Amino acid sequence: GLFNRTAKMKFNKLKTSSRRKNRKAYFNAPSHIRRKLMGAPLSKELRQRYNVRSMPVRKDDEVQVVRGHFKGQQVGKVIQVYRKKFIIHVERIQREKANGANIHVGIHPSNVVIMKLKLDKDRKRILEHRAKSRKTDLEKGKHTEEIIQAMET
Repeated sequence: GLFNRTAKMKFNKLKTSSRRKNRKAYFNAPSHIRRKLMGAPLSKELRQRYNVRSMPVRKDDEVQVVRGHFKGQQVGKVIQVYRKKFIIHVERIQREKANGANIHVGIHPSNVVIMKLKLDKDRKRILEHRAKSRKTDLEKGKHTEEIIQAMET
């Protein structure tokens, strides 16, 4: 824009920084992109085991709500991933309507932590792929003692 207060470097000139356009892209996103937008962090144990920080939520995952009105210690299974509304429905997280019927309360995936993954071959592939890219990133930044000594000689 005209009045840039912060001189921040932009990495990809093809990606817009406009709030208006980013909101439009988010709310008009097709289902396969909404899947990526609806990711949730993994629990500490899963993060240790798979070396992956977050995953898109899936129907039979077990999650724990960590933010908002329904946060608590019990773990519930994801019943439905409602991509159109950007929410997930978790078992036992429901409220009573005025007429006495129980309905599930929608929760945004960023407010939950995945405690247990429903694994199939595709999901395992994603985990391996993400762990691999994470590993190369870690190795890229660090210079070990041997490399430095080799450089000096």
